[in-house]
Amino acid sequence: MRVLLIEDDRALGTAIRDQIAADGHSVDWMSRLDEAGDAFASAAYDLVLLDLMLPDGLGIPFLKALRARGNATPVIILTALDQVSDRISGLNAGADDYMVKPFDLDELSARIGSVARRYTGNPNPIVMLGPLEIDLAARSVRLNGKPVGLTAREWVLFEAFVQRPGQLLSKAQLEERLYSFDQEVDSNAIEVHVSRLRKKLGAHVIETERGLGYRLGRP
Repeated sequence: MRVLLIEDDRALGTAIRDQIAADGHSVDWMSRLDEAGDAFASAAYDLVLLDLMLPDGLGIPFLKALRARGNATPVIILTALDQVSDRISGLNAGADDYMVKPFDLDELSARIGSVARRYTGNPNPIVMLGPLEIDLAARSVRLNGKPVGLTAREWVLFEAFVQRPGQLLSKAQLEERLYSFDQEVDSNAIEVHVSRLRKKLGAHVIETERGLGYRLGRP
């Protein structure tokens, strides 16, 4: 996924960014709401992690404005505000989840996965694809009952196809899921990852539509 992190605390922001990147996702980190607005105008995001107290304003009005524009991007609030009334306000504004600081980074990873599954219409973490058993929660794959080791980026790329069966994904869309603004993208990175997935999971697990992109096939 491509994640927009809006957090002004440098230490916490670094920890969250590193955790999400270690999970294989791309992260754009902004410390102000105006920067976050510019980021939304420049890229499509799969998830937003939103602090409520930013140097240039409050997160709740930003979230309400986002929803008022019809933007349905999943949002998880990350905040030190721990009153029940704060939680109700955040959820009523359109947040999908609410986490109170300090929180466990592994729990954040699990919450991110849970929200992502709900938005793709498949809350069940287990997906069967021919001889493949895919556990979206555990981020693991078995082929004919045997575990297959995938790198973090291989997993994120494969997950994009599993969550959108039959949908054609362009090279640009896949690059956005793997790389943030400040990362240089190798011209053949997607082709390399797709080739490795085919070797590990089956020659036809990802189909190529020449000049258009890729879609989930059958291993």
